[in-house]
Amino acid sequence: MVEEMEGAPLSIGGTALSSRLFIGTGKYGNDSLIPDVVRVSGAQVITVALRRVDFAAQHDNVMQHIPEGMRLLPNTSGARTAQEAVRIARLARAAGCGDWIKIEVIDDSRYLLPDGYATAKATEQLVKEGFTVLPYINPDLYVARSLVNAGAAAVMPLGAPIGSNRGLKTREMVRILVDEIDVPVIVDAGLGLPSHACEAMELGADACLVNTGIASAADPLRMAAAFAAGVQAGRDAWLAGRGVSSAQAQASSPLTGFLDG
Repeated sequence: MVEEMEGAPLSIGGTALSSRLFIGTGKYGNDSLIPDVVRVSGAQVITVALRRVDFAAQHDNVMQHIPEGMRLLPNTSGARTAQEAVRIARLARAAGCGDWIKIEVIDDSRYLLPDGYATAKATEQLVKEGFTVLPYINPDLYVARSLVNAGAAAVMPLGAPIGSNRGLKTREMVRILVDEIDVPVIVDAGLGLPSHACEAMELGADACLVNTGIASAADPLRMAAAFAAGVQAGRDAWLAGRGVSSAQAQASSPLTGFLDG
């Protein structure tokens, strides 16, 4: 967790962000929903898989639905090696998508778990080339430290397998990253309900990225607003500081004296 003044905006790569909810562009029944999802969620950062983008297309181009002013976070979805991730990042920059890049290197087709070693190699190279790198990782402390040492602007540990909507199954590992890592920790993947995002923020995570949890909801707009509220509630709770917990009951008012005498 990054030490911050209370109420201070999230800062990534020198960019201040007032919203701590990042969103995605995949799995919507109709991409025309995306501007309204951005509006109701208040999100300022949106990720898009470069392999989905057809810049030459006049119609059905997801980029046409991303409002101006959003911080674009292209991702390297589909990369199976560090070299492929680096190549996709360079293509994104050449296509005008900016210098932010979310590194995803996945060579596991069943659970879609990220390759930490290849992710670190890609991060090291892309930082040298001036990218602001946000790597998607298993919540492994040693991998996270290697990414910080390589110059990553944040780390993005998964809460559960991507697209599963199963919640914060990696809670203890994420808590360790929050305690030990000195760049923003953004919980990504597996958050299917606003309570999941709230739980991550209560632990001290700096932000959450949610795609499937919003896009696959029966009412994506209502769910996007609910996730925004969940992220803010968790953030407020963390700033407030949890009260003392106890294994035994603790009366909230004195149990003696009232009827004595």
